[in-house]
Amino acid sequence: MTRQIPLPFSFNPEHGFEEFHPGGNAEAVEHLRRAASGQGERLIFLWGESGLGKTHLLHACCREAYRAGRTVSFLPLKNLRDYGCAVLEGIEHQQWVCLDDIESIAGDPAWEQGLFDLFNHLRDADHGLIATAAMPPAELPILLPDLKTRLSWGLTLMLRPLTDEDKLSALSLRAKLLGLDLSPQVGRFLLGTHQRDLPGLLALLDRLDRATLAAKRKLTIPFLKDYLEENP
Repeated sequence: MTRQIPLPFSFNPEHGFEEFHPGGNAEAVEHLRRAASGQGERLIFLWGESGLGKTHLLHACCREAYRAGRTVSFLPLKNLRDYGCAVLEGIEHQQWVCLDDIESIAGDPAWEQGLFDLFNHLRDADHGLIATAAMPPAELPILLPDLKTRLSWGLTLMLRPLTDEDKLSALSLRAKLLGLDLSPQVGRFLLGTHQRDLPGLLALLDRLDRATLAAKRKLTIPFLKDYLEENP
């Protein structure tokens, strides 16, 4: 018997709107929240450069829709491409579908046709769909013209890059959720001495939380310097 490989259609319930600092994207985030709760658009295309939180927001939409009593599926297309578009079978019955990194299947005729069919089924059933990409619909390298056109039918939202102050606020929010005391001085030192992309900073903060617990020390600039020296 062939062993079946479990596919990642589930959302992460720990990634909600409450855990996301929008910065200058408050309006876009509110559109997403309203849509997921059943009060907004049925089709949304969310785009922006890597590291701005598109995947987090998809998980948040799934959590919001699930809380509203709707069936949901989260599909990370970059991870699913090699399985083939057969993984889409039955997804049209879900009331809320989130497609992450849609550009990763661009140029694959079978995948493009599969998503085109899924789009039509969801639309006919009045179900919701959110797709994300690193570029707007018109710039997607999708070969199927009808799919490219349909992706622009709904509301297109762009995520804007965060300022340094926004990144500090996002770090403070994550630290608060972790129960970690992050002073403004440590936050600015962290921002000025490490990678400035937010996902990397948040991942580092998670590691620092574990390190301070293990060492039974507070997160101070001396501790941070020692940690970065030992863990470059």
